[in-house]
Amino acid sequence: MTNQPVLEVDNLKTYFYLEDEKVAKAVDNVSFKIYPGETVALVGESGSGKSMTGLSVMRLVKDPGKIVDGSITLNQLDLLALHDREVTSIRGNDIAMIFQEPMTALNPVFTIGNQITEVLRKHKKISKQAAKEKAIELLHMVGIPRAKEIMKEYPHQLSGGMRQRVMIAIAISCEPKLLIADEPTTALDVTIQAQILELLEDLKRKLGMGLLLITHDLGVVYEYADRVMVMYGGQIVEHSHTKELLKLTKHPYTEGLLKSIPNMDSEVDRLGTIKGIVPPSYQFPKGCRFSDRCPYVMEKCIKSNPDMIKITPNHDVRCFLYAEGGNKN
Repeated sequence: MTNQPVLEVDNLKTYFYLEDEKVAKAVDNVSFKIYPGETVALVGESGSGKSMTGLSVMRLVKDPGKIVDGSITLNQLDLLALHDREVTSIRGNDIAMIFQEPMTALNPVFTIGNQITEVLRKHKKISKQAAKEKAIELLHMVGIPRAKEIMKEYPHQLSGGMRQRVMIAIAISCEPKLLIADEPTTALDVTIQAQILELLEDLKRKLGMGLLLITHDLGVVYEYADRVMVMYGGQIVEHSHTKELLKLTKHPYTEGLLKSIPNMDSEVDRLGTIKGIVPPSYQFPKGCRFSDRCPYVMEKCIKSNPDMIKITPNHDVRCFLYAEGGNKN
């Protein structure tokens, strides 16, 4: 990895302005960096703000949502300072995203070949024949057999795993500097999930790109991520190198997530759970956003939201338990 991040997000805030003057703080004061050749995982329950963080980086937030503060820097280029037309030329070229459900992300009325070549011709300004040849090469690269035949087929004719491979082929077609993968294995068979994740890892190494992996699966995180950010209530609550975070878990929310994972090496009658649910982003508690679900809640947690605290040089946590060097363990 180089010393220069491919992506730097600083104090990002994405709010949704709803009826009755409600403000949903979907992403609230989020900061992180991703370096070339690095996989950073963003983990949390549904509703924690993971996908909206990815969409914000891509500048794909739709009304009534709005990025209200912060900066998003891609290769030293401020994406929030660009006009929509300028962002369109960067999106798909320097930065790309794989969405959760390939069946809805792919256009059902166009062939696979049309959808890949359209991206290539738009960004690379190459001939129709050159785009076709490159598209076939990309399909081979993502492990799709019969590439020439697949070019003529429509999304509904392919399996879920094949559609996801097509989505990956489109995403990497212009060799982006950063790839955002939002739950890339959702609704896929377990064996296909592993193949897709291995493919992403292989492509990341070959292309030297940064990878933001959005997931709720901590098993995937342990296997593939260099660093992990745990998100709750629109904020990063813990961030560290993957192995350190999983061995030296600090935040009560991360602790709860880990206890909910089955362990084949231990005998457990019942998996751990976290009480309650993630509140709507317009109804967060006044203080710490996890306070109404936390087993270690203190009075100060109810009154104010803690800042990120550095536990080790590579480990940050948003929790009052460590505000003065304390430790719950």
